[in-house]
Amino acid sequence: MLSFSDLYLNSGTLITSSSDGVPLATIFGIPFDSTHSYKPGCRFGPDAIREAFNNIEIFHPNFGIDLEDEKIKDLGNLTHTVVVKEMIGMIKKIMPEILARDGPVIILGGEHSLTYATYTSLPKNVGYVVFDAHYDLRDSYAGERFSHAAYLRRIVEECGSENILHVGARAFVREEMEFLNENKIKTISDEQIKAGDGPELLKKFASSFDSVYVSVDLDVLDPGYAPGVGNPEAVGITPRELFDMIYSLDGVNIACADIVELNPQFDNGATSAIAAKIMSSVIAMCATGKKS
Repeated sequence: MLSFSDLYLNSGTLITSSSDGVPLATIFGIPFDSTHSYKPGCRFGPDAIREAFNNIEIFHPNFGIDLEDEKIKDLGNLTHTVVVKEMIGMIKKIMPEILARDGPVIILGGEHSLTYATYTSLPKNVGYVVFDAHYDLRDSYAGERFSHAAYLRRIVEECGSENILHVGARAFVREEMEFLNENKIKTISDEQIKAGDGPELLKKFASSFDSVYVSVDLDVLDPGYAPGVGNPEAVGITPRELFDMIYSLDGVNIACADIVELNPQFDNGATSAIAAKIMSSVIAMCATGKKS
């Protein structure tokens, strides 16, 4: 009997050398960018991250993990569609199957609209940490309520704001600031990151949950470091600041993570390399948790 995963995901491959044992992590891609508001092309992100991953070193001496020795299961990409509600519907059907079989799950985007469907497929007590230059709290954008510029508002409306931490915003409209304040959404500001307080604040938030979902919108980085994104915003954080915060989650149970808004058509290779490093680091931290 076919599962929803069989219906909606193309065939994937193991992307590391080991084929033995239970997968350390499971990945799949969502090549969707139909609600883009600036530079189209994020639908090509999943395969660009895979290519970069296969061309970087994946030995992590700081975690005592060599991913070359681990099994990582690749389910391939979600069937392509240009209809956002169809994309959401497919994700809602496959996520329970994937989470029940092989976790943690790493999702490769694609634009940020996908995270509404992936995060709301998890139990409501899972914490949500998002790194993003934008709040994505508009009521709608270009007439679409499930736009990548409105997905987080949909999450708050469905799940509440208590379990959400937004990290690194520096570009937003008045409507979003008003919604943020009304709903008391917790943040780590750009200024707190630059002061060096990001890792401690993030660790404190994440440690209050049994598990967390981590979403990395690559435009949180300054476009001087990461030019290949759908909506670049000047005066962002550095890769070192981002990775210091990601590494602060070592020991936290990461149930799911996504890496979104990579746009290879505007990249020089740097952004995809950072995305692959994020993926590799998150998987290595998952391995540390399983072996502790």
